Amino acid sequence: MLTVDFTRFPLAPGDRVLDLGCGAGRHAFECYRRGARVVALDRNTEEIREVAKWFAAMEEAGEVPAGATATAMEGDALALPFPDESFDVVIISEVMEHIPDDKGVLAEMVRVLKPGGRIAVTVPRHFPEKVCWALSDAYHEVEGGHIRIYKATELAARMRGAGLRPYGAHHAHALHSPYWWLKCAFGVDNDKALPVRAYHKLLVWDIMKKPRTTRYAEHFLNPLLGKSFVAYATKPHLPHDAAGPHDAVPGPHDAVPGPHDAAPAADDAAPTAV
Repeated sequence: MLTVDFTRFPLAPGDRVLDLGCGAGRHAFECYRRGARVVALDRNTEEIREVAKWFAAMEEAGEVPAGATATAMEGDALALPFPDESFDVVIISEVMEHIPDDKGVLAEMVRVLKPGGRIAVTVPRHFPEKVCWALSDAYHEVEGGHIRIYKATELAARMRGAGLRPYGAHHAHALHSPYWWLKCAFGVDNDKALPVRAYHKLLVWDIMKKPRTTRYAEHFLNPLLGKSFVAYATKPHLPHDAAGPHDAVPGPHDAVPGPHDAAPAADDAAPTAV
């Protein structure tokens, strides 16, 4: 289940991609399938081991094109073990809400991103997340849990403050919001409650079968109930007076905002489609 929409976030074969806080690896796997040179980084040792196993299995099964590479490694998001301007693309999905120094994480991502490179940031959306917090303290008051709720305007301001240029945004996973509300209402660790079990079966069926009915329903519900807020941005090239003669010329993989692209929408209003 992808949160980043790769029709809005172009990825070219050979792009060097950092999936920061990769978790179980869903976005890293998709980038690998698309021919990228992927580094999946997380602080969780067990998850990194599993991601490495899946990378190897994908290669063995012939699921990746020639030239694609993939590495899974442990690391600290506040002290990335890479030189400046190492990556064409950086993805950080459902991570920043866990980290006290989110400005420091953004600074590190910008440091390792090449000028003209692209970044995708996803966080829990303000309204659905507020409902979860209101229903259950246990949902967020746990070690390593969510420590903040972002408004779209706040996230956009942080990204601009880090030197990024936002160019588009949307919401995702509307069908997952009611599931988490049920979890919070019946107990986040109570998987036996009938409404929770029933809704979980629906989500699994939807993920596995991808029926048109639920795809259309989620598409239309995302602006209202989308569980995740997704923001895209580029790292600008240096101005001519501060750079070499070629530094301000966009590269072939640079993301160029289209005529319908917009900055992230205000708090819980629906973003402009891109």
